[in-house]
Amino acid sequence: METKNLALVSGANGHLGNNLVRFLAQQGIPVRATVRNINNKTPFAGVNCEVVQADITDKASFVKALQGVETFYAVAAAFKLWAPDPKKEIYDVNMQGVRNTIEAAAEAGVKRIVYVSSIAALNYAQLPTKEANGYNPDRRDMYYNSKNDGEKLAFQLSKELGIELVAVMPSAMIGSEAFAPLNVSYNILKLILNKEIPVDTQITLNWVDVKDVAEGCYLAAKKGKNGERYILANEQCMTITATTELAAKLYPDLGLKVPGKVPKPILFAIAGMMEFTAKMKKQAPVLTRKDIAMFSGLQQNFDISKARTALGYSPKSPEQAVKEALAYLLENKQLLK
Repeated sequence: METKNLALVSGANGHLGNNLVRFLAQQGIPVRATVRNINNKTPFAGVNCEVVQADITDKASFVKALQGVETFYAVAAAFKLWAPDPKKEIYDVNMQGVRNTIEAAAEAGVKRIVYVSSIAALNYAQLPTKEANGYNPDRRDMYYNSKNDGEKLAFQLSKELGIELVAVMPSAMIGSEAFAPLNVSYNILKLILNKEIPVDTQITLNWVDVKDVAEGCYLAAKKGKNGERYILANEQCMTITATTELAAKLYPDLGLKVPGKVPKPILFAIAGMMEFTAKMKKQAPVLTRKDIAMFSGLQQNFDISKARTALGYSPKSPEQAVKEALAYLLENKQLLK
């Protein structure tokens, strides 16, 4: 497909990737979508796009996929906060992915990259958090480390290779066009609806509609300044408990109970037990001691004026995003299994 304005979206069967493919196609932009498993075309039903196989751990696959592409939306990444070997399965994959895809883009003659970073790559020392605060100094989580180091590497490589790159930093994305397995953020709503959160963890999330982030990525490609980073989030965060309260109010028939507060030492003990049980079952724990240490009480409030002013980014409120996401999950009950 040799087409003017051709855009490529990596990780196109993921939550953001798929919504971005749909958004670009609706704008009449020719889109090429990459997936690791070419047999998984269900997410592209009814969407006018070309689907090709490529894997961020295989540079050659991206050199091929990026031929004739003008704008590359680098969405694909290992997005998980837990793995049996987090350094190898999360950090190394994401770092290798950044190097492979940006080098491939330069070799293929891509004009511009929109690199999807994360609010994980921000410094929360001063509130509200903004892009100029720099990078997150907390090195306890391999996913967070991969987003901090990955974004730095992306800017460094793009400069060395002479390719324009803009970074966008989404928060906790929820919203329609979701597929199983649900992403980390959406899974919290699933846990709430399935009554699997026993206590108030005092963990907050900055909810944002995935469609607003998809549009933000497009706006970054059009209006973003080379070498700049833009937060695609909402101003205010919500605790998981406040989110549960909202769900209980919207759906009283579900009998959702709002989790009560417990002292921090008990939170750590509960998380420790969950880790132990999960290890026995060889699956990801619902809560870890690291989650409590890093995120309990952390306020994820952002100054998004840069994205609003420079890009024209205008997200719906976190409450509205949660309302629509809960309705979507309850309409598509197979996602709650």
